[in-house]
Amino acid sequence: MKRLLFLLSLTLLLGGCSGLRLVESQVRATAAIPTGGAAIEAGARYRFERLPSQTDPVETDTVEAIAEAELTEVGLVRDDKNPRYSVQITTRMESFYVDDWGRPYSGPRVGGSIMIGTGNLGIGIGTGVGMRFPPPSQYRHEATLLLRDLQNNQVVYETSALHEGPWNDRYNILRAVLAAALKDFPDPPAGARRVKVEIPR
Repeated sequence: MKRLLFLLSLTLLLGGCSGLRLVESQVRATAAIPTGGAAIEAGARYRFERLPSQTDPVETDTVEAIAEAELTEVGLVRDDKNPRYSVQITTRMESFYVDDWGRPYSGPRVGGSIMIGTGNLGIGIGTGVGMRFPPPSQYRHEATLLLRDLQNNQVVYETSALHEGPWNDRYNILRAVLAAALKDFPDPPAGARRVKVEIPR
């Protein structure tokens, strides 16, 4: 009976693990205290600031909804009528091919072989050429977030995150990338670092 319970628990554990993906991002964040001001306080209110190039309302609304959920997690509150800060987000996803070692792919992979041997029927010579095309795809997901103090128009927080991996479900990966970008907000460590975030498969 104990063995059966152990196997059942193990199965559930492995099933739970297989339902998650680990998204690792390269993150760089910088915080600046505004002149004559204080650090970003918990519960601070913000609104989104859109760039002139962000003309697709469905795309922008979707990205902002994902960002709003992550900003809520770090203690910020969206308030379009009475904000202290503005938040500007830019995102990008692009695909690229990689070779068998995961390096960016620059051309077709061609492999060949020459075989020389003897047999009962005499001497034989053969050649073979193989090409793997198209090569495997990888996807690069990037997100940059700027937090600006509306009282003096000064950028008080800047963060960016980049993830490269095999997944192309953009909005799910974007959520993990933004979560990584906001890790340790509002007091991030200096320099570049790697941040891992688990998301469902």
